[in-house]
Amino acid sequence: MYTTYGKPEALDWLVLAPHPDDAEIGAGGTLLRLSSAGKATGILELTRGEGGTQGDPDTREAECKVAAAILRLRWRGQLGLPDGGLSDTPDQARALALALRYVRPRVLVVPHFNDRHPDHFGAYHLSKRAVHLASLAKADVPGAPHRVARVLMYQGNADIAANVLVDVEAVLPDWERAIAAHVSQFTGAAISETVAPDVVERRRARLMYWGTLGRRRYCEGFESDEPMLLEPEGL
Repeated sequence: MYTTYGKPEALDWLVLAPHPDDAEIGAGGTLLRLSSAGKATGILELTRGEGGTQGDPDTREAECKVAAAILRLRWRGQLGLPDGGLSDTPDQARALALALRYVRPRVLVVPHFNDRHPDHFGAYHLSKRAVHLASLAKADVPGAPHRVARVLMYQGNADIAANVLVDVEAVLPDWERAIAAHVSQFTGAAISETVAPDVVERRRARLMYWGTLGRRRYCEGFESDEPMLLEPEGL
């Protein structure tokens, strides 16, 4: 693992991205809301996106740095696992667990397990093992144990049953700029429903749908696979 932007520190929120740009699309608005509130946020790319149809790893890393500045991240890192080969294996889990011990996130945001892309659902299952390993004092992982307090899932290439909504209307312009920073992916021919010039338009429609559910104009949606404890005074 190596740092591509900022300096390593204990993070409030860390978003795992199977490929460069996944985090911006799925959680960029929330990262902006958090950074505006003074929270320490970060993104960890699991691969360099070397298998993608468009762009190359060096170009995509440069784009990640531009996007990181727009999102006002404290840290962005690169794990260097194989693009097209993310899986719940002991070696990959140890590498990710070491990263979790390195930046010690309180909340971890990961791709949804129902995603059609093998690297996305592979990242979900890999993250579950890594979160467990990172917390174990006797695990074969360097560094002090760290327990992630909450895991949330974000939408990639498939629908999710969002049960956590974040109002992102105020940060939409910067969210769009962060996605547009990935020029190699979002100009030219459409490769998929996400790697396409109209990705912002498509995702804004989803944000508006979630906003309707949250009685706001635009919301970013996440899914928690565990119950969330709320203080009734806050409702």
